[in-house]
Amino acid sequence: MVDICEVCGLPKELCVCEEIAREQQEISIYTVSRRYGKQVTIVEGINSNDIDLDDLAKKLKTACASGGTVKDDKIELQGDHKKRVAKVLNEMGFNVEEK
Repeated sequence: MVDICEVCGLPKELCVCEEIAREQQEISIYTVSRRYGKQVTIVEGINSNDIDLDDLAKKLKTACASGGTVKDDKIELQGDHKKRVAKVLNEMGFNVEEK
């Protein structure tokens, strides 16, 4: 039996809900300085109801070869990775704004 998406009514293999959610979100990327002068890249503006933040954080950590975590609907990556994160998110279909 074919699984049907509850939101759009299409079969799961044809569902475009996540792609539409990616295009509608405005993501901002910036860096902050933490203790001992360590840089942390913050990715915010992603709606956790539409997109799995843990899975996205895992992909970003792999792409940047760094550690990180998800806190308060924000993804925190160790180090200054603004350009690399913006490139990866653009390839995934997100609208990105660098601060």
